Amino acid sequence: MWCLCVGTLVIIWITHWVYRWRNPRCNNGKLPPGSMGLPLLGETLHFFSPNTTDNIPPFIKLRMEKYGPIFKTNLVGRPVVVSTDSALNHFIFQQEGNLFQSWYPDTFTEIFGRQNVGSLHGFMYKYLKNMVLHLFGPESLKNMISEVEQTVCTTLQQWSFQESVELKEATAKMIFDLTAKKLISYDSSNSSENLMENFVAFIQGLISFPLNIPGTAYYKCLQGRKKAMKMLKNMLQERKAMPRKEQSDFFDYVVEELQKEGTILTEEIALDLMFVLLFASFETTSLALTCAIKFLVENPLVLKGLEEEHEAILKQREDPNSGVTWKEYKSMTFTFQFINETARLANIVPGIFRKALREINFKGYTIPADWAVMACPPAVHLNPDIYKDPLSVNPWRWQGMETNGRSKNFMAFGGGMRFCVGTEFTKVQMAVFLHCLVTKFRWRPIKGGNILRTPGLQFPDGYHVQIIEKDQKMPEPEICKGVNMAV
Repeated sequence: MWCLCVGTLVIIWITHWVYRWRNPRCNNGKLPPGSMGLPLLGETLHFFSPNTTDNIPPFIKLRMEKYGPIFKTNLVGRPVVVSTDSALNHFIFQQEGNLFQSWYPDTFTEIFGRQNVGSLHGFMYKYLKNMVLHLFGPESLKNMISEVEQTVCTTLQQWSFQESVELKEATAKMIFDLTAKKLISYDSSNSSENLMENFVAFIQGLISFPLNIPGTAYYKCLQGRKKAMKMLKNMLQERKAMPRKEQSDFFDYVVEELQKEGTILTEEIALDLMFVLLFASFETTSLALTCAIKFLVENPLVLKGLEEEHEAILKQREDPNSGVTWKEYKSMTFTFQFINETARLANIVPGIFRKALREINFKGYTIPADWAVMACPPAVHLNPDIYKDPLSVNPWRWQGMETNGRSKNFMAFGGGMRFCVGTEFTKVQMAVFLHCLVTKFRWRPIKGGNILRTPGLQFPDGYHVQIIEKDQKMPEPEICKGVNMAV
């Protein structure tokens, strides 16, 4: 009898708990429609399900059709309001620090570090942002543009001697080597440890199901972070023990800040910052460049437009052998339109997370305090009511529009006070790469190029191309499956 009573109470308690899970409370107003999914798991498994669509991710699209542009769900045990509404997204970004603050799931914090720049707020965030602008601000980039061009030209020349180049991996290495040199004076050719190898392991599990068990992508991701952080910590200790008289890289600047009297910078924050900068500087840009080359292969008119703009730049130079100037870079109107179009279609960032600091009412719905909010860039970027024929590659759609990335309907570089401080650096690298590529080389796809989203963007089979100098004859193509051969 006693066992029967206990069993009944347990069943009642579980039933009540499941009911509360599926029907969360709202003190005032009404929650957005949606499902909280399975207890503990929520709808996490569906969110991480691989898909090959170029359109709005199935997880988002199905719920938009069922519930509308604003809906609730549960991801990794956390209640989340998902916004595919550009007005709400804009409101969220504009109200950061007042009604919302930057937030990412605990798994992201575990990966990037608990003191990473994305998790810090207020004065500390502004302080780190100014530190990053010391490296990636316009004045620094003006001096860096010739170094970027030299790196790109040398790399393309090396690629032209190879029968096939896997673009994602090759561009990632090129950008990582350049950025690591500016950040920490790292030279892969003279180092006994392969720093980038650790970041590759890190990337593979970054957007994966958070199962920390040996053999899983998430476990390998954490191990990659651990090894990379150990290398960075050793470098920091060496710099502190033997400080340089003059700044030669960003690490020297960080060490100076650490040693200032009354500094608010700690070693933990500094190391997490270096880690995030090394990762963010090459991964997203290499993905964007790979997508850009793929789009050029598939859209000859876009390639023609790029060639015409960059050939015109060469003709206007007094010295045809001189390098790209800042003035020339700022004149690359069509190139910036193409970069924006690439970012719009690639949708490298599937979601941008914030947390409600207090209860918020918007368009008849209530977002409870402490709930997470996920702004969904792909749903805005691929909305036919905003962008006509949204799946087509059409850089001309940006004519007469701002191409600096700050727009209510364009979130490829974030928004509000957390608009990506590395945006200009990304554009410099992409524009200079495209300039060197279309003026001096030709290329054709060999294999790969298919896209997988989990939900982050991947090229599971790579994207292999052959690159030759323009004045050389392109070798006869072999039989190639599923790719366009003429560029």
